[in-house]
Amino acid sequence: MPETLPPCPYLPAARAELDWRALHVYRAEVRGEDFYFSCLEYAQTLWQRGLAARALLCLDRALGAELSGEEAILRDWPLPYAAMAWCIAQTPTAVFIGNPRVHFQHYADRMNEPRREQRRWRAWACWALTRAVRPEFPADPRHVVVEPEIEQIATALEAHGVHDESAQWRAVLLAVSA
Repeated sequence: MPETLPPCPYLPAARAELDWRALHVYRAEVRGEDFYFSCLEYAQTLWQRGLAARALLCLDRALGAELSGEEAILRDWPLPYAAMAWCIAQTPTAVFIGNPRVHFQHYADRMNEPRREQRRWRAWACWALTRAVRPEFPADPRHVVVEPEIEQIATALEAHGVHDESAQWRAVLLAVSA
């Protein structure tokens, strides 16, 4: 049985009854506000169950939601950069998380539609957060890809993200780098 973990302060409360079906219902629908919130809730549920790697994948899905940036949900639950950084930093060594740096490196490099550029740069943003909070995670030496600079990520988030996304991400990066 995985280790039970304390709640992430950047995610809504877990609901014990949540399982994969919480997201499966959105298979054929536009994955908007409701999908986004369900991803956040399910990520918290997975996290508290000690399933750190699966929680991060769920946060990936939240970052892929179709949001304009004007949704009310984003006032209460901003894009999960802080949650991503917190979970990566707080994962105990006995809990499987894989190597998020490699995950985001590959994810960014192999992104497809919809909203390819937006999702690609969000993956690079999470890659940078991972490097800040867990610098011991190595890059994949066999994956030949040019890793972007912080300014390049920020500029791309300004161009492809929602309103104020780049500033929100920079604030999280600054906080975890301090």
